[in-house]
This record gives sequence, structure tokens and C-alpha cells, in this order.
Amino acid sequence: MKKVFLSLIFAPLLLLNSTSAQHFDIGATLGTSNYIGDLSLNSTKMYLKESNFSGGVHVRFNMNPLLSFKLAANYAGISGTDENARIQELRNRNLSFASNIFEGMFAVEVNIPGFQPYGLNQPFSPYIYAGVGYTSFSPRAFYEDQWYDLQPLQTEGVDYKKSTFSIPFGLGVKFAVSDKFSIGLDFGARYAFTDYLDDVSGHYPDTEAMVASGNIIGAALSNRAGEFLGADNPEIPVANSLRGDTKLHDMYFIFGLTVAYHFLDNGLVRTRTRNRNRIGCQRF
Repeated sequence: MKKVFLSLIFAPLLLLNSTSAQHFDIGATLGTSNYIGDLSLNSTKMYLKESNFSGGVHVRFNMNPLLSFKLAANYAGISGTDENARIQELRNRNLSFASNIFEGMFAVEVNIPGFQPYGLNQPFSPYIYAGVGYTSFSPRAFYEDQWYDLQPLQTEGVDYKKSTFSIPFGLGVKFAVSDKFSIGLDFGARYAFTDYLDDVSGHYPDTEAMVASGNIIGAALSNRAGEFLGADNPEIPVANSLRGDTKLHDMYFIFGLTVAYHFLDNGLVRTRTRNRNRIGCQRF
């Protein structure tokens, strides 16, 4: 079993002659982002109407046509609201949020069947990738004509961190317009090691105690059912009742168009002589 696992890890390095294909590329991505969490029908549905702007930059080392290593920095906006839910119980909860996400990530890409813009030898390829990332987030809510940062208010009585590790993974396609420029489409998911991207996870705190301690805004944004149902409605949740869903972690997604510039024959890796031979165009 160990030998099989090692062969899967190192097979991409052995399948191709990497020295003839190594190069760097840099690029940028623009697109949209979304999320699945407690405020997207209790982590069961993605709402397209909650799509937001995303963008990023990357530098990538292409070891061979099959295997690449990428470092990227990305921005993604995410948001959610119980207004989208058709389940009345969730609509009664009446919570909402928006957040700016900044991430850094390292990923290994596998191009299938292979991508080589050099001489347009392999100009098109789908790819899959996975890696590790670090995500910074800042959930906010709009209340009485003003945006409030939610984490300092401890709306569930939890002082959670506003950054976390994540696992990025996804797939895409890339196409070499020339041996210097390529374009692509990328769809990636991020599994975050936190359930607080949306500031909702566990149980309602004792809002009366929050008010008594001076955290009036925190109490108001913790339990917003009264805004929807009326302050005297008996269905308003009480302390220690479930506020979020039972999922342990939130996820967010980035879909974008990528443009990249490839550094070929420029000395960054090695100087090479172009092979301009084409099938059916032999040079004698």
C-alpha cells in the first residue's frame, strides 16, 4: 500500500521530461464568489443572488506539461441572509451578514492530458488542483442604517478568530493563445476550518446579560427574530437554543477568468533554443 501511495505522489515527476518544459508564469483572475454556510439555507444551498466580486493574482512554476505549483493571493466577497430561505423557521431567525475575504494559497495543479504553451505544443488542457490556504474574514451586519463588525460583539458569546486555515481545491481549463499568453476558467472551493465565516454557528447567548454588561448592539444583532416577528412574539428564540446549523465548517467558492503571461526563453529557468518544427512541416 505504501508503494502504491508513493507511486501516485511521484508519478507526475517521472512521466515527462521536465527539464525541457520548466517555466514560470504570472497572472490575474477576475470573477465571482459565493458561500455555503449557516445563512445559506443551513448549509444546504448556494444562492446565486448572493454572488459577489472576486479577484486575485498568482505566480506559477510549471515543472512539466503535467505538473505545476501555484502561489496565489485572492479576494472574495461573500454574503447571506435568511430572507432567501423558503422555510419559515429560518426566515423568522432573520439573520444576515456580508464579509470580505482575503486568502493566500499554495496549490498543486495536475494538467490532464498536459499543457505546454512553448511552441503551442499542447495549447489546451483541463486541470485539477488542491492545496493549503490561509483565510482572513470579517463578518458584518447592517443594522439601523449602519454596518457593524460582528466578531467584537460576540453575538454567540464566542471570541472566535477572524483567520483560519483552509483547503482549496477545484478544477478548470486553460488555453494558450500564444506561447506567451494563456487564458482559462477556474472554479475552486475552499473548505474553511471555521464555522464563523458568517458569524453563525452555535447557540443563542443570554441577551439580557449582554444588555446588562453594556453590549446592547451585540444583543440586538445576536437575536434579530424580534425585528421580524414583533418583540412580544412567543416564537422568539431563548438563550441556549440553537442559532446555527449542525455543520462544523463553512465553505466559499471562487469562479473566475484567468489571464497569464508565460516567461519562456528569458533566463528565468534556463535558455533554450526554440523548436519550430511542426508536424507536416519538416525542416531539411
